[in-house]
Amino acid sequence: MILNKDLKRASPLGRFGGAMSRSIIHMDLDTFFVSVERLIDSRLNGKPILIGGTSDRGVVAACSYEARAFGVHSAMPMRMAKEMCPEAIVIRGNSANYSKHSQDVTEIIREEVPLYEKTSVDEFYIDLTGMDKFFGNYKFASELRQRIMKETGLPISFGLSVNKTVSKVATGEAKPNNQLNIDYGTEKPFLAPLSVRKIPMVGAKTYQTLRNLGVQKIQTIQEMPLEMMTSVFGKNGEVIWRKAQGVDNSPVVQYSERKSISTERTFNKDTIDVEKLRSILIAMAENLAFQLRRGNKLTACLTVKVRYSDFNTHTLQARIPYTAADHIIIPKVKELFEKLYDRRVLVRLIGVRFSHLVGGGYQINLFDDNEEMINLYSAMDKIRQRFGDRAVQRAIGLGVKSIGGMNPFSGEPPALLPNRRR
Repeated sequence: MILNKDLKRASPLGRFGGAMSRSIIHMDLDTFFVSVERLIDSRLNGKPILIGGTSDRGVVAACSYEARAFGVHSAMPMRMAKEMCPEAIVIRGNSANYSKHSQDVTEIIREEVPLYEKTSVDEFYIDLTGMDKFFGNYKFASELRQRIMKETGLPISFGLSVNKTVSKVATGEAKPNNQLNIDYGTEKPFLAPLSVRKIPMVGAKTYQTLRNLGVQKIQTIQEMPLEMMTSVFGKNGEVIWRKAQGVDNSPVVQYSERKSISTERTFNKDTIDVEKLRSILIAMAENLAFQLRRGNKLTACLTVKVRYSDFNTHTLQARIPYTAADHIIIPKVKELFEKLYDRRVLVRLIGVRFSHLVGGGYQINLFDDNEEMINLYSAMDKIRQRFGDRAVQRAIGLGVKSIGGMNPFSGEPPALLPNRRR
């Protein structure tokens, strides 16, 4: 039986009594990868499930609540997880299946709401501000959740409050498969007894620093002077302090599948050198894939562009399962180029674009079957972040000059690029 958890109204103004109040829903598909696997095979219901690389050298990308009870968590070596939970069923992650079900949920939300932001394959923010004049937003959110569960078969939880931070925390408290309403004016008392680890953007290092300061509960931060937090954490200290107060003015940014990153090269002299064209395309794809991983993003659509000497321009695109991995993206880019390229005409420009971007690269990258592949990507990306994008690259791209015109996340500010823990 599903119970609706509801923190009752503490303000006589109600949810929209103040000019600054908003109505923000955070929705999160519960143990998404596991839930999809259980849709495919109902025999997995109620059993401990590990998803990720299936060999002993693999890494856990996701796990069921039954497995978590044994202390298993994501990013743990599969070998260790199986030792902790020997009865667990291990499944290799399938990006194609997860992409399809993610899109199914997205389509339902798109039909129902005026403004939503898809922040990962399984996570959404919805802005219903001002819609209470037509119907109750909590009732609407409840009905939307019920429709998603009925039409997709996937469990989903949501939190509803005046801002993104409180709603996201509320979703975490509502899980599994539940919903929680935090009414206007109750944000601080709701957050106060919770662990500081619940605050979005508080990762392992920040959490340990707070613990060293004797800070365990959010209430302690609420009572601390802002100056103390900024002296320890700098600008991030102010952000954490405000989130602890239940203050977050960040907007819900309309999701668009056209959101993309791209790069292209116009040649000083038109060329028909196919090896040169291939090497440049590979270098472009490799660089863009790194930009995805650096921004914790995934792409679901690749486009290759070729402009010939007569200025005729042709593009070819392909939908792919969500990924940010070179070894998946590069072969597909090469395949698109081979289908598109006309060897009889000189080429003036080539380009590559990744679109349909969402967050969540961290988890899906763990589907690779062994730690060596994951560690290799991690090591290469760290070198690139420290010494530049071209500090490490494939041999075929060594002769390529710096990729000019790089526009990471076109139409979006660079603020989307920093690493963040899921």
